[in-house]
Amino acid sequence: MKLNKKPVYKRILLKLSGEAFMGREEHGIEAETCASFAAQIKEIHDMGVGIALVVGGGNIFRGQVASKRFGLERSVADYMGMLATVLNGLALQNALEQMKVPTRVMTAISISAIAEPYIRRRAMRHMEKNRVVIFVAGTGNPYFTTDTAAALRAKEIEADVILKATKVDGVYSADPVKDKSAKKFSNLKFIDVLKKDLRVMDATAISMCMDNHLPIVVFYLLEKGNIKRVVLGEKIGTIVQ
Repeated sequence: MKLNKKPVYKRILLKLSGEAFMGREEHGIEAETCASFAAQIKEIHDMGVGIALVVGGGNIFRGQVASKRFGLERSVADYMGMLATVLNGLALQNALEQMKVPTRVMTAISISAIAEPYIRRRAMRHMEKNRVVIFVAGTGNPYFTTDTAAALRAKEIEADVILKATKVDGVYSADPVKDKSAKKFSNLKFIDVLKKDLRVMDATAISMCMDNHLPIVVFYLLEKGNIKRVVLGEKIGTIVQ
């Protein structure tokens, strides 16, 4: 397939799971993987695409799991998970700025010494100045996932699409690792994702995207160049709309 020379999206919201930062490690942040993400982001930034990111924190701490496993009060566990996303956001900011990409980290909870508070107008201004904006700490509220934060921020900054980068190459009818007969979908409707409980993103995020006609592209992150391929319109992964 011949690629477009120009991006098909002017402004994107890229959702990176915390697990993606682990690379080949069992937990934490692998520097090589973080640098690879930064290089791919720089590639599309240099093409003039407006970029915002929402990062998860599951490589460091996952609130819902910790609440069940260790008996932590759910709100406390979720706030701890929000802090984990801040660590990932700062690591990615450092990797991007080493490549001379201007960035801002904006947080939904107040940590004024290391990140700006999230203010929509300020975020829009940063994007107008061609800065990569990294949103951390989810929505700032317990019981809401970073998927919901991605849907919310994407709509607030007027993104054209959410790019959901994962460890699989799209959405399947079942876990392709456990079920070899699992069928991959190239296109899905939002309502089918909800009816079939396909776990593309949580139900709140999917409903928000459906109500606001905001498409989601789910694709394999760990192949270099895939972010650029999606931005240029190559049909990889699964598009939900």
